[in-house]
Amino acid sequence: MCICSPITGQKIDQILELAGQQVEVTGSFDTFKKDLSIEKIEAGLDIVTITLTHEQGALPPQFSLKWKLPSSNVAGYWSTGAFNDKTIGPSWGPSEVRSMLAKQAPVITLFGHDDINRLTFAATETLNTVILSSGVKEEDGFIYNEITFFSEKNRPLKKYEVKIRFDARPKPFSETLNEVANWWSAMDFLKPVRVPDVARKPVYSSWYSYHQNVTMNDLVKECRLAKKMGFESIIVDDGWQTLDSNRGYAYTGDWEPERIPEMKEFVKAVHEIGMKFILWYGVPFVGEKSKAYEKMKGKFLRYWDGQGTYVLDPRYPEVRQFIIKTYVDATRNWDLDGFKLDFIGRFTADNNTILTKANGRDFASVNEATDVLMTDLIKSLQEIKPDIMVEFRQPYVGPAMRKYGNMFRATDCPNLSSVNRIRTSDLRLLSGSTAVHSDMLMWHYDEPVEVAALQILNVMYSVPQISVRLEDIPEDHFKMIRFYTDYWLKNREVLLDGDFHPRSPLTNYPILEGAKGTKKIVTVFNDQIVDLPTTRFEEIDVLNAKSNTRIIIVATGESKKYEYSIFDCLGTETKKENIELSQGTFTFDVPASGLISFKALK
Repeated sequence: MCICSPITGQKIDQILELAGQQVEVTGSFDTFKKDLSIEKIEAGLDIVTITLTHEQGALPPQFSLKWKLPSSNVAGYWSTGAFNDKTIGPSWGPSEVRSMLAKQAPVITLFGHDDINRLTFAATETLNTVILSSGVKEEDGFIYNEITFFSEKNRPLKKYEVKIRFDARPKPFSETLNEVANWWSAMDFLKPVRVPDVARKPVYSSWYSYHQNVTMNDLVKECRLAKKMGFESIIVDDGWQTLDSNRGYAYTGDWEPERIPEMKEFVKAVHEIGMKFILWYGVPFVGEKSKAYEKMKGKFLRYWDGQGTYVLDPRYPEVRQFIIKTYVDATRNWDLDGFKLDFIGRFTADNNTILTKANGRDFASVNEATDVLMTDLIKSLQEIKPDIMVEFRQPYVGPAMRKYGNMFRATDCPNLSSVNRIRTSDLRLLSGSTAVHSDMLMWHYDEPVEVAALQILNVMYSVPQISVRLEDIPEDHFKMIRFYTDYWLKNREVLLDGDFHPRSPLTNYPILEGAKGTKKIVTVFNDQIVDLPTTRFEEIDVLNAKSNTRIIIVATGESKKYEYSIFDCLGTETKKENIELSQGTFTFDVPASGLISFKALK
């Protein structure tokens, strides 16, 4: 007798109770043997392990986990792909995230109006595509959720195992997501690569300031200024490898420094300044006009129309050797300290990809081959330089990518300070110890300095990357960068390593908080009330990342005396007084893009 789901009408294979949810397992497992076990970690936190086995090997079946829960106090959903719209869609157009090796991460959090976790579900499937979705059904007010595996064609498998975590504990959603990141990173097959300290220090980038028109002389001058301001490395972006300035990739793939032939001397000059040197590469690309095209011909996944380049197929051992040798040789020949490895997400199969070992391919799966490529690459680079830096940008920032990259950067958002805030905050929630970097900061040089400062204030809880021409910006802009870079360096442990809480994800984080030990730093982006718990904290800084000067503080806890100082965005102290904070509300006048700093008196 067929048992059908009241949720979808599909055949139910099994019903599980996970973190208080009645979860249906649906799918036709056919000749696969299915084993299932549930580990109850604590009240509200369960992990189910699903194992499929087939003696001869067969194409894995599509299967899903499906359940519904009342929408009571569920304000929105969080995923790595939600960005600035964290509202939950209707069941006929649900909010979803599609995750695989180099795109997004397999997790969704449903949070309440109080920012408390209502339900977080995550999977250990980090190679193949998995779809997670949530949608509100109009007829009954329930949220219908689903996790789908093997929705795309795959190679035959003999064994497959996946763990799915259900967490309904009433914790701040940021803590719940941080625990998911720790859960992933504790697994041997997802162990993150080491993060050198320099990867957690400010970076100068050439991209927005010079684009492809990079020269050694210009960038060495910029490095001299950047170093004095506290920047410890430079990323030389796209353009160094070709004289073609059409922004395409037709000439990419040979990786010869046509535009900067004195690359070795360039790196040496940067090292003499005391900075590290990171170089950009578009990993999957072999342009149609490159010499490498003939060498790699027949070993491509597809052609990228409009960009003039082919995408390499990592399932060929010759392709993996070619890519690894490129970076190994560059490290040895030029003494590089790191790589900005771009476009990893292009290593994907599509409907035209034949998933077999044939014609010289030693892998059937593109994702598995990419995993081997990147694993072997980081190992090879670390053998030369143990502190090698590797940067990836959104959306290829999932748990598997932490195995190869130690710097995750917000995706491109030039001159969009609030977008940079959302993207760096989202990254912080799942990146653990991996260094989270802002997108490169740029602005128009005619901006009032208070407006330019907003670019930095929006990304204080990540590693700042600057991409303005330091030689050309106005003097007050220069002073502002120097002041806030110095502030960031002095408070790096709180900003990067403290407990990080981005408030109100549904309204795009109007308050960001970091706390470590007895110090707390709060950044406000509109007229929000700042909680100041006097009992716990001896030092509290409030950064005024808005144009008006009103900062409202509500003190809680024991009465305590503080000395407070107010600074403008150039670092000029405008006021210094003592105050006794008892329970109640206090209003301060803080310059736009300035800050107020409280220190408890002994």
